Amino acid sequence: MNTFASYAAIGDSFTEGVGDPAPDGIFIGWADRFAALLGDGMPQHNFRYANLAVRGRLLDQIVAEQVPRAKELAPDLVTFCAGGNDIIRPGSDPDDVAERLERAVADLANAVGTVMVTTGFDTRGMPVLRHLRGKVATYTAHVRAIADRHGCPVLDLWSLKSVQDRRAWDTDRLHLSPDGHARVAVRAAQVLGLDVTNDPDQPWPPLPRRGTLEVRRDDIYWAREHLAPWIGRRLRGESSGDHIEAKRPDLLPL
Repeated sequence: MNTFASYAAIGDSFTEGVGDPAPDGIFIGWADRFAALLGDGMPQHNFRYANLAVRGRLLDQIVAEQVPRAKELAPDLVTFCAGGNDIIRPGSDPDDVAERLERAVADLANAVGTVMVTTGFDTRGMPVLRHLRGKVATYTAHVRAIADRHGCPVLDLWSLKSVQDRRAWDTDRLHLSPDGHARVAVRAAQVLGLDVTNDPDQPWPPLPRRGTLEVRRDDIYWAREHLAPWIGRRLRGESSGDHIEAKRPDLLPL
């Protein structure tokens, strides 16, 4: 049974829900879906939820902007997913990122009920990020160790094999699709012992084989629509999260 009456999510685009748009254009994402699972079965308006995550944020920005707000809200549960944008930057050191993450986790754990931390995905099948698999694995090992030292539950995305399928990912190849977000939400619920009927690692239906021309066409589309704009922002020193604010900055009833 759920013992959490309030939940705040902090992080970057993954937790904001990029790749999982609602009809009104606001992103839903795994954290919103997880909040719905936490609130399911509770008396109406008794469960409260905030989502402080903003796309593009680096770890230090999350610590400076979101951690103090989460401490102020003092919910029963906080999910803390950060460091991914740091890790994918050239020259970044996963050991250093993990040290900064641990300081923030320790600070947050003293102010809220429970802090759930999140590992990285296994990037071996991801065309954009497969060359960073070693760095992501190192950071993931650190996250598990941090969780052990501070008594945090772990949302282990590395072991979620179903997200190795391309259908779990948006066309930008960096963010989850709606189905991918839904599977992560169910895995998060499982971590906390919620009674969920869906299996997040349920196999996907078979896909027809793709021809070389189809694959090449998809690659060209991705490079034009997603890779080139991403490189352009890097060169200009811009972030996708510039001028973006948290979509749900207060603990409000679902």
